[in-house]
Amino acid sequence: MWVTFRSFFGWLQVEFKFPNPAKEITAPKFQKHPVETFSKEDVEKILKACVYSRESQTEERKKFVMRRPSSNRDQAIVLMLLDTGLRATELCSLIINDVDLKTGKVTIRHGVAGGAKGGKGRTVYLGKVARKAVWRYLASREDGDDPDAPLFISHADRAFNKDSLRVLINRLGDRAEIKKAFPHKFRHTFAITYLRSGGDVFTLQSLLGHGSLDMVRHYAQIAEVDVEQAHRKASPADNMRL
Repeated sequence: MWVTFRSFFGWLQVEFKFPNPAKEITAPKFQKHPVETFSKEDVEKILKACVYSRESQTEERKKFVMRRPSSNRDQAIVLMLLDTGLRATELCSLIINDVDLKTGKVTIRHGVAGGAKGGKGRTVYLGKVARKAVWRYLASREDGDDPDAPLFISHADRAFNKDSLRVLINRLGDRAEIKKAFPHKFRHTFAITYLRSGGDVFTLQSLLGHGSLDMVRHYAQIAEVDVEQAHRKASPADNMRL
């Protein structure tokens, strides 16, 4: 609200020479929401929920579970979100040609078509487990070799959007009995797990597509990684021995 009023009154001042009452109002302080992540056990439960339906509640016959027809797709989506840290719109905007399953290279295209924040494309990577899951899913698709087809499609053969993706992850979370399951939580999980696994903050900044180190620094604090030490290790001037 403060940003909105400040912008509005700033525009009035420039366009109509009105005094700007918002100029003297200092920015309010706010408490950052804690970053929530999935544990290893949470991810395992969600992957299992991708494969099997809820246990049937019957009276006259033995309880049973069924394999879900979208299991390959849902597992591929979950593993790609976890392994790349992609935003929801970025994942939904991917086409088959954007993913190289031999190298694991995933291209987020520049501009609106790529779904990246600010239209800034970048390159991220998939590990072997996620690559195998995506390959298994595409092998079951009739259009799996069409480079221009959406990477992930719904039951109606349409590309996912951020809302339908959110609904899918939420339902998988319900089936896995995990509270607060949403796509962006995988992005947080990727970032913190990446740092705890030995990744550096500068590479993470590039993989996440952040323009500054602010959010990455926040992840580093949670992961208990020393940004100063990471910079000291990667400092260009020091490493060139100038």
